[in-house]
Amino acid sequence: SLLPLITDHPLGFSDSMLSFCLQKKPLSAVIKEVCDGWNLPGPENYALQYTDGVQMYITESKLFPSSDAGVRCDSLKELAGVSTDMTFAQEFISRNGHLLLVKIVEDSTDNVIMTHTLKAFMELMYHGIVSWENLSTVFIKKIASFVNAKPTDASIQQVSLDILENMVLSSQSLFLQVKHEITMERLIAHLQVTNQQIQTKAMALLMALLQTAGDSDKQNIIHSSGSVQDEMAHHLYVLQSVTLNHQELRMRTPLDCYSQEQRDILHGLRQAAFETESENSLSNERRRSLCAKEFKKLGFSNNSNPGQDLVRTPPGLLALDTMFYFATRYPDAYSRFVLENSSREDKHECPFARSSIQLTLILCEILRIGEPPSETGSDYHPIFFSQDRLMEELFCVCIQLLNKTWKEMRATQEDFDKVMQVVREQITRTLSSKPTSLELFKNKVNALNYSEILKLRQTERLHQEEILAPPVLELKERLKPELLELIRQQRLNRLCQGTMFRKISSRRRQDKLWYCRLSPNHKMLHYGDVEEDSDNPTIETLQEKIPVADIKALLTGKDCPHMKENKGKQNKVLDLAFSITYDVEEYSLNFIAPSRTDFCLWTDGLSVLLGRDMSSETMRSELDILLSMEIKLRLLDLENVPIPDSAPSVPKPPSNYNFCYDFSQTEQ
Repeated sequence: SLLPLITDHPLGFSDSMLSFCLQKKPLSAVIKEVCDGWNLPGPENYALQYTDGVQMYITESKLFPSSDAGVRCDSLKELAGVSTDMTFAQEFISRNGHLLLVKIVEDSTDNVIMTHTLKAFMELMYHGIVSWENLSTVFIKKIASFVNAKPTDASIQQVSLDILENMVLSSQSLFLQVKHEITMERLIAHLQVTNQQIQTKAMALLMALLQTAGDSDKQNIIHSSGSVQDEMAHHLYVLQSVTLNHQELRMRTPLDCYSQEQRDILHGLRQAAFETESENSLSNERRRSLCAKEFKKLGFSNNSNPGQDLVRTPPGLLALDTMFYFATRYPDAYSRFVLENSSREDKHECPFARSSIQLTLILCEILRIGEPPSETGSDYHPIFFSQDRLMEELFCVCIQLLNKTWKEMRATQEDFDKVMQVVREQITRTLSSKPTSLELFKNKVNALNYSEILKLRQTERLHQEEILAPPVLELKERLKPELLELIRQQRLNRLCQGTMFRKISSRRRQDKLWYCRLSPNHKMLHYGDVEEDSDNPTIETLQEKIPVADIKALLTGKDCPHMKENKGKQNKVLDLAFSITYDVEEYSLNFIAPSRTDFCLWTDGLSVLLGRDMSSETMRSELDILLSMEIKLRLLDLENVPIPDSAPSVPKPPSNYNFCYDFSQTEQ
């Protein structure tokens, strides 16, 4: 009875007819009748995909080795696409289809087939239906071999890195297997390629290994000189944070006065600074008196028991580590610092120990040692990736800077806190310029002397006074509406250009893309799925749309429906999530912004469409910049300066661009 309903393709029939059939009979019965009517094998040889209960897709499984290579490749490619559907994945996995893919990976040597097989496998595993623990050792070794091999097929290496990252995060046993199979040299090599997708996947795997192991050594990572994308910047930030946090235990551990090892280090600091006569020939009283005198010269507050200065945490034992590193790594600079200050008057002496303890604490705060990595942080220091033992080396540079600043300020003991504030400012300002090497940091921080700090402070103070003057405040209030309207128009124009978004699945991966843009008349939001490397699609190619008039609310963060469903797995994208609800809040369109900037642009633009005020930090920053520029223009002394009514014309381009002088020519 179904045969007259089937259209020109043997396995195709209309949605309305299928709906009618499903109302009369169970789905399995309908499939059986179709198979029997066309003399096809039973349903057990078919994978099912159905959406919204009205569509069904039946495809014959052609994945077995006996199949034609071309048919097999096409079937695997199609399988990778349809595996994104949860219902299909459940049905396919229930028939042990994922084990068939594992077998193909273990046996196949065809790169094209391997690429589609791995992609299909990952799509199935994203749903979290089966455990990663059931994978065979042969499969794991095969995947690791793709990563360890020299660069060949980028798509295979990319998905292989993805699979290994998920294994590492799944269980400790899989972490140990992956750690055993992967060579760190090859992983670091993947960070140096020009393919940013490979870079990002390799960094994600490295992050997973570091976070799971807890005690992995920092590798000297040299990334490309090009601009770093947001996701890569986040991974670099996490690597920096995880590695620096290895210092936290020492930072929070006070000195143990009963530890012979720690007492020996303290006395080693003293003996390295002063050439003293043999202490063995002195009486106990004379020896204690001499030690107390030298510890006082060294800058300890409690000279009879210097260990008490290191009881405070933070910085705890980390301050002892940095002082000892400086004394042993740069003994000449250490001796010069101590002897130079011990020869000054007491009130002008820069106390080495007290300064070192406070400087270590300042560096801990600047480098955020002890703070867990932020879920969306991306503020990393390039110097970290070119310098081993960054904390200790920075201390060695900055303790000498502190002595230099102390002399420039002609400071006394009462000025200690002021000097430390200046040194903190010198370090912070220099690190904010993102130096890429320790030598560059040293040159910049020493150039930023006390007089330069005073000039910068004065400039900032005058600027602040200008901004807070009553006439300036009144002018700002007059200018603000016009500039806010300018920002609103920019936001709407940005929405009209559109943005590429990534879908977040239950396995927290971000490989599926979709595009959303606002129509030029600001009345419709158009959206639809797009391919990985496609250009920005036109409105006509985006199949779905939502009238702006139907939008009821804008939700952000944890209020979004897609954040409520997977709280535990979506923490890292919580700050980038936003949703719009429509049709009396029964439906929602969910977004994960590519970056914090895109999040602000879209939430501001949607707020403008809904007639609300913009509230993002980007809007506030842009408004401040525009107000500052406009006020400076308004306050310029323009007396007797002719201002043209129209903008000057743009000059014609030059005939050539050979502006540089050719030094290769010998001067006559």
